[in-house]
Amino acid sequence: MSVLPMTMSGWVLTGHGGPEVLEWRTDLPVPVAGPGEVLIAVLASSVNNTDINTRIGWYSKSVRGATDGNAVDDDAGDGGWNGALSFPRIQGADCCGIVVATGPGVETGRVGERVVTRAMHRVENGGPFDIATFGSERDGGFAEYMTARAADAYAVHADAITDSELGALPCAYSTAEGMLDRVSLSAERVLITGASGGVGLAAVQLARLRGAEVTAIAGGDKGAAVAKAGAQHVIGRDDPLPDGFDVVVDLVAGPRWPDMLAALRRGGRYVTSGAIAGPIVELDIRDLYLRDLTLMGSTAQPDHIIPTLIAHMEAGRLHPVIAASYDLRDMAAAQAAFTAKQHVGKIALRVATGERGTGQSGS
Repeated sequence: MSVLPMTMSGWVLTGHGGPEVLEWRTDLPVPVAGPGEVLIAVLASSVNNTDINTRIGWYSKSVRGATDGNAVDDDAGDGGWNGALSFPRIQGADCCGIVVATGPGVETGRVGERVVTRAMHRVENGGPFDIATFGSERDGGFAEYMTARAADAYAVHADAITDSELGALPCAYSTAEGMLDRVSLSAERVLITGASGGVGLAAVQLARLRGAEVTAIAGGDKGAAVAKAGAQHVIGRDDPLPDGFDVVVDLVAGPRWPDMLAALRRGGRYVTSGAIAGPIVELDIRDLYLRDLTLMGSTAQPDHIIPTLIAHMEAGRLHPVIAASYDLRDMAAAQAAFTAKQHVGKIALRVATGERGTGQSGS
């Protein structure tokens, strides 16, 4: 086995703010795998809303606006997922990589595995909803190496799947599958908002795998790409919404939130894991109880979510949609492209040279 380097390159978040609070470093210490952990050489990652929202402090209760990528004031000190964030922090909720070392209590046979890491993982000795997130509570994949609990690093056995496809999987696709799992979506009518983004497009693909009839909301000229991903019906952001949906999968919230509830049938279910149009909404509580609606939030995920996604990919049923790829060193440009919202799918980050896989997995 080759000797590991002592230092690595990566991006360090130095505080809340604009792109200027991200610092490219070439002298970061390579982390050491602790008990029950593995050390991973990162091959690929991707850009997610949560990376930018964490950087700008959007999770602070003082913020009431949309997730437009602009820096916000976080005097309250609660800009992270679970309150105050510790700086410096290596962001990156996503990671595809190779296990290069194991910590105490982990079989050395795991060295050499290509793995994806679970973005939102359980806290040791915590409850089912106590989680930590890579890039927020723990250093993530925007560097050449990272550590993860061995239980949160899942081996992938399909050489045809590319590193970028795997690097796009953990955050967006697990968020989407977690929402569908939370709401127990089956072969029903479902409305998916924000359908051209990473999580929204993943939800379209995964809802179709469950046999659902998918109506997707997408803006501008993105409808054709969303339909190609599996949506049977695509409507514009400002178009009137049909009604009678069994389920609404919402990533947008904002001013049209009451319309989404109105689109549900009596006894319908609503699930959310985002609020890109704004987190503050108006609810007429009578709509909730007189129509027997169920409202759900979704962040923490059961253990089967990532294995389910990997099984879909290994069988060729699921292919993450990659809109563009950037080298990690060019992450500022990648995040600028992401916040411009002109893409459909995921923006990938190449951390190591030499992409593996052909992207032609399955039959």
